[in-house]
Amino acid sequence: MSDTFKSGSHLSVLHTRFACAADAEALTRLVNTAFVVESEIFDGDRVSRDSVLALLEKGKFLVTEDSAGLAGCVYVELQGDRGYIGLLSVDPPRQGSGLGRLLMEAAEKFFCEAGCVAVDLRVVSARVPLPAFYRHLGYVETHRADMPVEARPKVLCQFICMSKKLG
Repeated sequence: MSDTFKSGSHLSVLHTRFACAADAEALTRLVNTAFVVESEIFDGDRVSRDSVLALLEKGKFLVTEDSAGLAGCVYVELQGDRGYIGLLSVDPPRQGSGLGRLLMEAAEKFFCEAGCVAVDLRVVSARVPLPAFYRHLGYVETHRADMPVEARPKVLCQFICMSKKLG
């Protein structure tokens, strides 16, 4: 898969592919860099190399890259006839360029091709702009869920669970 993508004042050719275990370090750096905005909500990094490898055993990461390296990624996991999306991450200098939307479209296409009827995701309530971003892509809030104890957030927050029907 490849797309021509306008980034700043030039065009880049982005290739989308599934990550492999050899990408674990680069994925860890990308996700933690993209999620640095959560440092006021949580202590520490968002993921570790080991947690990325564990996710690769359960699901897949779709990655976009160009000649400069990884530009973005999204975690996709098949859960019966539903898909789960997580860790949408875009390299900070490229945020706001439409790359997140491109990754979401690729994830939804993956789930459609796998025969899923819907896609689920969850966002942290303290990340105020995120629900609106996903609503704009057709997701609706289904419920809220408590944070797991091990997350140890610094501020009071919950998961906002959202879904989108496919097809």
